[in-house]
Amino acid sequence: MKGLLYYGKDDLRFSNKIPIPQIKHPEEVLIKVHWCGICGTDLLEYSKGPVFFSKCGHQHGHPISGKKLPQTMGHELSGEIVQMGPSVHNIRSDLKKGDLVVVEPTNYCKDISRFELENNHQHSPCMECEACKLGLTNLCEHNGLFGLGVHDGGLAEYIVVGAHHIVKVPDFVPNDCAALVQPLAVSWHAVRVNNFKPGSTAIVIGAGAIGLGCILSANAFDSSLVVCSEPAKIRREQAESLGAVAFNPMGLKNNLEAIKELKKLTPDQAGFDFAFDCSGNSITFDTALKVLKPRGTLVNLAIWPDKPINFFPMDMTSGEKRVTGSMCYTIEDFEGIIDAMSTGKISKDHLKTLITKKVEIENGINGGFHELIENKDKHIKILITPMKINEDGEAVD
Repeated sequence: MKGLLYYGKDDLRFSNKIPIPQIKHPEEVLIKVHWCGICGTDLLEYSKGPVFFSKCGHQHGHPISGKKLPQTMGHELSGEIVQMGPSVHNIRSDLKKGDLVVVEPTNYCKDISRFELENNHQHSPCMECEACKLGLTNLCEHNGLFGLGVHDGGLAEYIVVGAHHIVKVPDFVPNDCAALVQPLAVSWHAVRVNNFKPGSTAIVIGAGAIGLGCILSANAFDSSLVVCSEPAKIRREQAESLGAVAFNPMGLKNNLEAIKELKKLTPDQAGFDFAFDCSGNSITFDTALKVLKPRGTLVNLAIWPDKPINFFPMDMTSGEKRVTGSMCYTIEDFEGIIDAMSTGKISKDHLKTLITKKVEIENGINGGFHELIENKDKHIKILITPMKINEDGEAVD
Protein backbone atom coordinates (compact mmCIF):
# COMPACT_ATOMS: atom_id res chain seq x y z
CA MET A 1 0.00 0.00 0.00
CA LYS A 2 0.95 3.67 -0.21
CA GLY A 3 2.08 5.65 2.82
CA LEU A 4 4.50 8.18 4.32
CA LEU A 5 7.17 6.43 6.38
CA TYR A 6 9.03 8.21 9.17
CA TYR A 7 12.68 7.19 9.53
CA GLY A 8 13.92 10.14 11.59
CA LYS A 9 14.58 13.87 11.53
CA ASP A 10 14.20 15.28 7.99
CA ASP A 11 13.68 11.74 6.72
CA LEU A 12 10.09 11.14 5.68
CA ARG A 13 9.64 8.93 2.62
CA PHE A 14 6.75 8.08 0.34
CA SER A 15 6.46 4.38 -0.47
CA ASN A 16 3.94 2.31 -2.40
CA LYS A 17 5.39 -0.98 -1.19
CA ILE A 18 4.28 -0.95 2.44
CA PRO A 19 2.57 -4.19 3.52
CA ILE A 20 -1.15 -3.77 4.25
CA PRO A 21 -1.57 -4.12 8.04
CA GLN A 22 -3.30 -7.26 9.25
CA ILE A 23 -5.73 -7.84 12.11
CA LYS A 24 -3.81 -9.84 14.72
CA HIS A 25 -6.03 -9.37 17.76
CA PRO A 26 -9.70 -10.46 17.76
CA GLU A 27 -10.87 -6.99 18.87
CA GLU A 28 -9.08 -5.06 16.12
CA VAL A 29 -10.54 -3.33 13.07
CA LEU A 30 -9.03 -2.59 9.64
CA ILE A 31 -9.86 0.88 8.35
CA LYS A 32 -9.50 2.26 4.83
CA VAL A 33 -8.25 5.83 5.29
CA HIS A 34 -10.06 8.63 3.47
CA TRP A 35 -8.34 11.70 4.94
CA CYS A 36 -5.59 12.35 7.45
CA GLY A 37 -4.50 15.75 8.73
CA ILE A 38 -0.98 16.96 9.46
CA CYS A 39 -0.58 17.93 13.11
CA GLY A 40 1.92 20.37 14.60
CA THR A 41 3.41 17.39 16.42
CA ASP A 42 3.99 15.67 13.07
CA LEU A 43 5.89 18.75 11.90
CA LEU A 44 7.94 18.75 15.10
CA GLU A 45 8.91 15.11 14.59
CA TYR A 46 9.88 15.77 10.98
CA SER A 47 11.87 18.95 11.51
CA LYS A 48 13.32 18.46 15.01
CA GLY A 49 12.59 14.89 16.10
CA PRO A 50 12.49 12.21 17.05
CA VAL A 51 10.51 13.28 20.11
CA PHE A 52 7.61 10.88 20.64
CA PHE A 53 9.23 8.54 18.13
CA SER A 54 12.35 8.37 20.31
CA LYS A 55 10.65 5.64 22.37
CA CYS A 56 10.94 3.36 19.33
CA GLY A 57 14.71 3.46 19.78
CA HIS A 58 14.59 1.32 22.90
CA GLN A 59 16.12 -2.14 22.61
CA HIS A 60 12.70 -3.77 22.51
CA GLY A 61 10.95 -0.99 20.58
CA HIS A 62 8.14 1.18 21.87
CA PRO A 63 7.29 0.34 25.50
CA ILE A 64 3.62 -0.28 24.70
CA SER A 65 3.89 -2.18 21.43
CA GLY A 66 7.47 -3.22 20.79
CA LYS A 67 7.29 -1.42 17.42
CA LYS A 68 10.35 0.18 15.86
CA LEU A 69 11.00 2.59 12.99
CA PRO A 70 10.15 3.14 10.23
CA GLN A 71 6.44 3.76 10.78
CA THR A 72 3.75 5.56 8.85
CA MET A 73 2.85 8.88 10.47
CA GLY A 74 -0.56 10.47 11.07
CA HIS A 75 -3.19 10.39 13.82
CA GLU A 76 -5.94 12.78 12.60
CA LEU A 77 -7.93 10.49 10.35
CA SER A 78 -11.31 9.55 9.01
CA GLY A 79 -12.09 6.40 7.07
CA GLU A 80 -14.35 3.40 6.67
CA ILE A 81 -14.33 -0.02 8.28
CA VAL A 82 -13.38 -2.74 5.79
CA GLN A 83 -12.71 -5.69 8.11
CA MET A 84 -13.34 -6.60 11.74
CA GLY A 85 -11.80 -9.11 14.10
CA PRO A 86 -13.97 -12.03 15.26
CA SER A 87 -14.58 -10.61 18.76
CA VAL A 88 -15.33 -6.99 17.85
CA HIS A 89 -19.08 -7.45 18.20
CA ASN A 90 -18.57 -8.62 21.78
CA ILE A 91 -17.44 -5.12 22.75
CA ARG A 92 -18.89 -2.96 19.93
CA SER A 93 -22.14 -4.38 18.59
CA ASP A 94 -22.82 -1.05 16.83
CA LEU A 95 -19.98 -1.41 14.32
CA LYS A 96 -20.21 -2.90 10.84
CA LYS A 97 -18.30 -2.91 7.57
CA GLY A 98 -18.77 0.27 5.60
CA ASP A 99 -19.23 2.54 8.63
CA LEU A 100 -17.59 5.96 8.40
CA VAL A 101 -15.49 6.37 11.54
CA VAL A 102 -12.88 8.43 13.31
CA VAL A 103 -10.30 7.03 15.70
CA GLU A 104 -9.15 8.22 19.12
CA PRO A 105 -5.38 7.67 18.66
CA THR A 106 -3.99 7.33 22.17
CA ASN A 107 -2.86 3.93 23.36
CA TYR A 108 -2.98 3.17 27.07
CA CYS A 109 -3.02 0.29 29.57
CA LYS A 110 -5.88 -1.53 27.86
CA ASP A 111 -3.91 -1.69 24.61
CA ILE A 112 -0.85 -3.40 26.01
CA SER A 113 -2.44 -6.85 25.82
CA ARG A 114 -3.18 -6.35 22.09
CA PHE A 115 0.50 -6.15 21.29
CA GLU A 116 1.57 -8.88 23.69
CA LEU A 117 -0.72 -11.26 21.81
CA GLU A 118 0.45 -9.96 18.45
CA ASN A 119 4.21 -10.28 18.74
CA ASN A 120 5.00 -11.82 22.13
CA HIS A 121 6.13 -8.39 23.32
CA GLN A 122 6.55 -8.75 27.05
CA HIS A 123 5.50 -5.86 29.27
CA SER A 124 5.43 -5.58 33.01
CA PRO A 125 2.48 -7.42 34.60
CA CYS A 126 -0.71 -6.07 33.06
CA MET A 127 -2.09 -3.86 35.80
CA GLU A 128 -3.92 -0.63 35.10
CA CYS A 129 -2.16 2.56 36.12
CA GLU A 130 -3.96 4.89 38.53
CA ALA A 131 -5.14 7.22 35.75
CA CYS A 132 -6.69 4.38 33.73
CA LYS A 133 -8.41 3.03 36.85
CA LEU A 134 -10.11 6.43 37.10
CA GLY A 135 -11.08 6.36 33.42
CA LEU A 136 -8.57 9.12 32.64
CA THR A 137 -6.96 7.28 29.74
CA ASN A 138 -5.50 10.55 28.40
CA LEU A 139 -3.28 10.64 31.50
CA CYS A 140 -2.10 7.02 31.33
CA GLU A 141 1.49 6.69 32.49
CA HIS A 142 2.21 4.54 29.41
CA ASN A 143 0.35 6.86 27.02
CA GLY A 144 1.43 7.09 23.39
CA LEU A 145 -0.19 7.71 20.01
CA PHE A 146 -0.34 5.67 16.84
CA GLY A 147 1.41 7.48 14.02
CA LEU A 148 3.83 8.79 16.64
CA GLY A 149 5.60 5.65 17.75
CA VAL A 150 3.13 3.12 19.17
CA HIS A 151 2.24 1.70 15.75
CA ASP A 152 1.68 2.73 12.13
CA GLY A 153 -0.61 5.71 11.60
CA GLY A 154 -3.13 7.16 9.20
CA LEU A 155 -0.90 8.64 6.50
CA ALA A 156 -1.38 5.43 4.56
CA GLU A 157 -4.11 3.55 2.73
CA TYR A 158 -5.02 1.34 5.68
CA ILE A 159 -4.62 1.23 9.45
CA VAL A 160 -5.46 -1.36 12.12
CA VAL A 161 -6.76 -0.10 15.48
CA GLY A 162 -8.48 -1.48 18.56
CA ALA A 163 -12.28 -1.31 18.28
CA HIS A 164 -12.54 0.53 21.61
CA HIS A 165 -10.86 3.56 19.97
CA ILE A 166 -13.47 3.94 17.22
CA VAL A 167 -16.28 6.52 17.06
CA LYS A 168 -18.92 6.29 14.35
CA VAL A 169 -19.65 9.36 12.25
CA PRO A 170 -23.17 10.16 10.95
CA ASP A 171 -23.65 9.98 7.19
CA PHE A 172 -24.35 13.70 6.89
CA VAL A 173 -20.87 14.64 8.19
CA PRO A 174 -18.49 14.98 5.21
CA ASN A 175 -15.44 12.71 5.28
CA ASP A 176 -13.05 15.65 5.21
CA CYS A 177 -14.77 17.38 8.14
CA ALA A 178 -14.66 14.09 10.06
CA ALA A 179 -10.85 14.21 9.92
CA LEU A 180 -11.02 17.40 12.02
CA VAL A 181 -12.66 15.63 14.96
CA GLN A 182 -9.35 14.60 16.53
CA PRO A 183 -7.68 18.06 16.59
CA LEU A 184 -10.97 19.64 17.73
CA ALA A 185 -11.20 17.10 20.54
CA VAL A 186 -8.07 18.63 22.12
CA SER A 187 -9.88 21.95 22.48
CA TRP A 188 -13.24 20.40 23.36
CA HIS A 189 -11.64 18.50 26.24
CA ALA A 190 -10.18 21.71 27.69
CA VAL A 191 -13.62 23.33 27.75
CA ARG A 192 -15.58 20.25 28.84
CA VAL A 193 -13.56 19.20 31.88
CA ASN A 194 -13.35 22.68 33.40
CA ASN A 195 -17.03 23.25 34.22
CA PHE A 196 -17.62 25.77 31.43
CA LYS A 197 -21.20 26.99 31.89
CA PRO A 198 -23.56 28.69 29.43
CA GLY A 199 -23.01 32.44 29.47
CA SER A 200 -19.36 32.17 30.51
CA THR A 201 -16.86 34.56 28.95
CA ALA A 202 -13.57 33.32 27.53
CA ILE A 203 -10.32 34.57 26.12
CA VAL A 204 -8.30 32.35 23.79
CA ILE A 205 -4.63 33.26 23.48
CA GLY A 206 -3.22 32.09 20.17
CA ALA A 207 -5.19 31.38 17.00
CA GLY A 208 -3.46 28.27 15.71
CA ALA A 209 -5.51 25.14 15.09
CA ILE A 210 -5.97 24.45 18.82
CA GLY A 211 -6.90 28.06 19.59
CA LEU A 212 -9.45 28.13 16.78
CA GLY A 213 -10.82 24.87 18.13
CA CYS A 214 -11.23 26.52 21.53
CA ILE A 215 -13.29 29.29 19.91
CA LEU A 216 -15.59 26.74 18.28
CA SER A 217 -15.82 24.69 21.48
CA ALA A 218 -16.54 27.64 23.79
CA ASN A 219 -19.26 28.84 21.46
CA ALA A 220 -20.71 25.32 21.29
CA PHE A 221 -20.91 25.45 25.10
CA ASP A 222 -22.92 28.70 24.73
CA SER A 223 -20.30 31.23 25.73
CA SER A 224 -21.60 34.81 25.87
CA LEU A 225 -18.26 36.24 24.67
CA VAL A 226 -15.09 34.79 23.17
CA VAL A 227 -12.10 37.06 22.59
CA CYS A 228 -9.00 35.85 20.75
CA SER A 229 -5.65 37.55 21.30
CA GLU A 230 -3.36 36.89 18.33
CA PRO A 231 -0.54 38.99 16.79
CA ALA A 232 -0.82 37.64 13.22
CA LYS A 233 -3.41 39.50 11.12
CA ILE A 234 -4.39 36.47 9.00
CA ARG A 235 -5.07 34.41 12.13
CA ARG A 236 -7.08 37.20 13.76
CA GLU A 237 -9.25 37.21 10.66
CA GLN A 238 -9.67 33.45 10.95
CA ALA A 239 -10.69 33.83 14.59
CA GLU A 240 -13.25 36.49 13.69
CA SER A 241 -14.75 34.27 11.00
CA LEU A 242 -15.45 31.65 13.68
CA GLY A 243 -17.26 34.08 15.97
CA ALA A 244 -14.54 35.55 18.18
CA VAL A 245 -13.72 39.17 18.90
CA ALA A 246 -10.16 39.59 17.64
CA PHE A 247 -7.53 41.50 19.62
CA ASN A 248 -4.05 42.54 18.48
CA PRO A 249 -1.67 42.52 21.46
CA MET A 250 1.17 44.04 19.43
CA GLY A 251 -0.42 47.48 19.00
CA LEU A 252 0.12 48.53 22.61
CA LYS A 253 3.05 49.85 24.63
CA ASN A 254 3.47 46.84 26.87
CA ASN A 255 1.72 43.81 28.30
CA LEU A 256 0.14 45.78 31.14
CA GLU A 257 -1.63 47.94 28.57
CA ALA A 258 -2.78 44.82 26.73
CA ILE A 259 -4.21 43.35 29.93
CA LYS A 260 -6.05 46.59 30.67
CA GLU A 261 -7.55 46.77 27.17
CA LEU A 262 -8.57 43.12 27.19
CA LYS A 263 -10.46 43.49 30.45
CA LYS A 264 -12.34 46.44 28.93
CA LEU A 265 -13.88 44.01 26.44
CA THR A 266 -15.63 42.05 29.21
CA PRO A 267 -18.96 42.84 30.89
CA ASP A 268 -18.38 45.46 33.62
CA GLN A 269 -14.69 45.32 32.64
CA ALA A 270 -14.28 42.72 35.38
CA GLY A 271 -12.28 40.18 33.40
CA PHE A 272 -12.95 36.77 31.86
CA ASP A 273 -14.38 33.63 33.42
CA PHE A 274 -11.94 31.46 31.46
CA ALA A 275 -8.60 31.93 29.75
CA PHE A 276 -7.24 29.28 27.38
CA ASP A 277 -3.51 29.62 26.75
CA CYS A 278 -2.73 27.95 23.42
CA SER A 279 0.62 29.72 22.90
CA GLY A 280 2.80 28.70 25.80
CA ASN A 281 5.25 31.42 26.76
CA SER A 282 5.76 33.52 29.86
CA ILE A 283 3.96 36.57 28.46
CA THR A 284 0.84 34.68 27.35
CA PHE A 285 0.67 32.81 30.66
CA ASP A 286 0.98 36.06 32.62
CA THR A 287 -1.67 37.71 30.43
CA ALA A 288 -4.07 34.79 30.76
CA LEU A 289 -3.85 34.85 34.55
CA LYS A 290 -4.21 38.61 34.93
CA VAL A 291 -7.19 39.08 32.60
CA LEU A 292 -9.32 36.68 34.66
CA LYS A 293 -12.05 37.92 36.94
CA PRO A 294 -11.97 36.80 40.59
CA ARG A 295 -12.31 33.00 40.76
CA GLY A 296 -11.69 32.73 37.03
CA THR A 297 -9.92 29.72 35.52
CA LEU A 298 -6.74 29.62 33.44
CA VAL A 299 -6.44 26.47 31.31
CA ASN A 300 -3.07 25.72 29.75
CA LEU A 301 -3.26 23.69 26.52
CA ALA A 302 0.20 24.60 25.23
CA ILE A 303 3.08 22.13 25.29
CA TRP A 304 5.94 23.97 26.96
CA PRO A 305 9.69 23.47 26.69
CA ASP A 306 11.32 22.09 29.81
CA LYS A 307 12.20 25.53 31.17
CA PRO A 308 10.90 27.47 34.20
CA ILE A 309 9.12 30.82 34.02
CA ASN A 310 8.50 33.56 36.57
CA PHE A 311 5.28 32.83 38.40
CA PHE A 312 4.01 34.82 41.36
CA PRO A 313 1.54 32.72 43.35
CA MET A 314 -0.19 35.79 44.80
CA ASP A 315 -1.40 36.66 41.27
CA MET A 316 -3.48 33.52 41.66
CA THR A 317 -4.18 33.54 45.39
CA SER A 318 -5.30 37.16 45.73
CA GLY A 319 -8.11 36.59 43.25
CA GLU A 320 -8.79 32.97 44.23
CA LYS A 321 -8.06 32.07 40.64
CA ARG A 322 -7.65 28.53 39.39
CA VAL A 323 -4.72 27.42 37.21
CA THR A 324 -5.01 24.03 35.54
CA GLY A 325 -3.94 22.11 32.48
CA SER A 326 -5.63 20.09 29.77
CA MET A 327 -3.99 17.07 28.17
CA CYS A 328 -5.16 15.47 24.96
CA TYR A 329 -8.69 13.99 25.10
CA THR A 330 -10.74 10.92 25.80
CA ILE A 331 -13.24 9.18 23.57
CA GLU A 332 -16.02 11.21 25.23
CA ASP A 333 -14.57 14.32 23.58
CA PHE A 334 -14.77 12.71 20.14
CA GLU A 335 -18.40 11.85 20.84
CA GLY A 336 -19.05 15.41 22.04
CA ILE A 337 -17.62 16.96 18.87
CA ILE A 338 -19.70 14.69 16.65
CA ASP A 339 -22.82 15.45 18.69
CA ALA A 340 -22.11 19.19 18.29
CA MET A 341 -21.86 18.67 14.53
CA SER A 342 -25.18 16.78 14.61
CA THR A 343 -27.01 19.53 16.50
CA GLY A 344 -25.46 22.41 14.57
CA LYS A 345 -23.52 23.72 17.57
CA ILE A 346 -20.47 23.40 15.30
CA SER A 347 -21.38 24.16 11.71
CA LYS A 348 -20.01 22.36 8.66
CA ASP A 349 -19.35 25.76 7.08
CA HIS A 350 -17.02 26.70 9.92
CA LEU A 351 -15.30 23.33 9.71
CA LYS A 352 -14.75 23.71 5.97
CA THR A 353 -12.91 27.01 6.58
CA LEU A 354 -10.37 25.16 8.74
CA ILE A 355 -9.30 23.02 5.77
CA THR A 356 -6.90 25.21 3.82
CA LYS A 357 -5.44 22.62 1.44
CA LYS A 358 -5.90 19.03 0.31
CA VAL A 359 -3.21 16.90 -1.30
CA GLU A 360 -2.83 13.34 -2.51
CA ILE A 361 -0.38 11.26 -0.52
CA GLU A 362 2.16 11.04 -3.36
CA ASN A 363 2.65 14.80 -2.93
CA GLY A 364 2.26 14.72 0.85
CA ILE A 365 5.84 15.59 1.73
CA ASN A 366 6.30 18.63 -0.52
CA GLY A 367 2.66 19.68 -0.82
CA GLY A 368 1.86 18.97 2.83
CA PHE A 369 4.79 19.00 5.26
CA HIS A 370 7.03 21.44 3.39
CA GLU A 371 4.09 23.69 2.58
CA LEU A 372 3.20 23.95 6.27
CA ILE A 373 6.78 24.60 7.31
CA GLU A 374 7.30 27.31 4.69
CA ASN A 375 3.84 28.93 4.89
CA LYS A 376 2.70 28.21 8.44
CA ASP A 377 0.55 31.32 8.95
CA LYS A 378 -1.27 30.72 5.67
CA HIS A 379 -2.68 27.37 6.75
CA ILE A 380 -4.87 25.94 9.48
CA LYS A 381 -5.20 22.30 8.44
CA ILE A 382 -3.80 20.45 5.43
CA LEU A 383 -5.46 17.13 4.72
CA ILE A 384 -3.81 14.24 2.87
CA THR A 385 -5.61 11.37 1.16
CA PRO A 386 -4.23 8.08 -0.16
CA MET A 387 -7.12 8.16 -2.67
CA LYS A 388 -7.64 10.51 -5.63
CA ILE A 389 -9.07 14.01 -5.24
CA ASN A 390 -11.82 14.87 -7.76
CA GLU A 391 -12.75 18.31 -9.04
CA ASP A 392 -15.11 18.81 -6.08
CA GLY A 393 -12.29 18.18 -3.60
CA GLU A 394 -13.64 14.79 -2.57
CA ALA A 395 -11.54 11.68 -1.99
CA VAL A 396 -12.51 8.96 -4.48
CA ASP A 397 -11.18 5.55 -5.47
